[in-house]
Amino acid sequence: MKVPFLDLSIQHKAIREDALAALAATYDATRFCLGKDVEDFEKNFSATFGHSRALGMNSGTSPLHVAAICGGFGPGDEVLVPTFTFISSAWCISYTGATPRFVDIEEGTLNMDPEKIEAAITPKTKGMVVVHLFGQPARMDEIMAIARKHNLFVIEDCAQAVGARYKGAPVGTIGDAGTFSFYPTKNLGGCGEGGLFVSGRDDVFEKARILRVHGSSRRYHHDMVGFNYRMDGFQGAVLNVKLPRLAAWNARRQAIAKRYMAEIKLADVIMPQVVDYGASVYHQFTIRHPRRDALREHLAKREVGTDLIYPVALHQQACYAGLGYKAGSLPVAEKACATCVSLPIFPELTDEQVGHVIESVNTF
Repeated sequence: MKVPFLDLSIQHKAIREDALAALAATYDATRFCLGKDVEDFEKNFSATFGHSRALGMNSGTSPLHVAAICGGFGPGDEVLVPTFTFISSAWCISYTGATPRFVDIEEGTLNMDPEKIEAAITPKTKGMVVVHLFGQPARMDEIMAIARKHNLFVIEDCAQAVGARYKGAPVGTIGDAGTFSFYPTKNLGGCGEGGLFVSGRDDVFEKARILRVHGSSRRYHHDMVGFNYRMDGFQGAVLNVKLPRLAAWNARRQAIAKRYMAEIKLADVIMPQVVDYGASVYHQFTIRHPRRDALREHLAKREVGTDLIYPVALHQQACYAGLGYKAGSLPVAEKACATCVSLPIFPELTDEQVGHVIESVNTF
């Protein structure tokens, strides 16, 4: 039995009629850049997840960049970033001229370790990016207590965690700003690139709104150097079709994860940690094993797709070699990079496919 790591075609076939109708309406109305579809999505997203307002943008990286500017980061500043995540979480800091200062992760959740944050803070530290990795909320109470103690601006990177909640609070509502990605592979993915910015702070939200559209508060009047970070109408249209289905899709991911947790019995495997403060929406189901590469080869022979997310920590990426991090400086993340492998976990997997994944892992 073949089990792909991800197959987007199944989901898009299921919503094809609704999606094409929405796209046709947008096309006929020529609502190509921002417009009603994007405004509706911003309102629908906010209503669904408890945000006061939202700004649709053209990628998941763009709201991170805008958030970093809203945080006032610049040359001479340092901003804390977990080293085990996607590169955009650090690039948004570099774009401002500030320096990312990488922090090691927890053994269990693979999120940034609050107990290692204090040691990373220097007189130059101005903020932090908190990533809810693989759909698992980070320990926000401890993190926010540290941030408020040191007057740090907190960006919640929710790219992989749309729909997740921390102690009942939707991710993105806890820090000073929250950002989301709608890259096609995400739990809520567009038909192309897309992102979203949220903030409960009036000053932050208004600055982000102006930055999104060429630094303009009104047409042809430019208050600051801004960007063209607008979401296009087609993405808004598709996301409006998908959003009402997200809860069911996330529930299916959680059901698959629950079965993996219960039935995978491979010796020496480390499963994702289940915590009591926030249920993961399982953007990825990432296990760890000391013979990761051999396990992947075994699974490939049984036609089970896997992926390595992430094989290289940010502090060891070539683009940050100039920061001077040495091998072993952030050991938990480095070990994770050497042992992690992600299993298939998308809503359209059949029970039979899930069973084949479990059997294949257990026979290694």
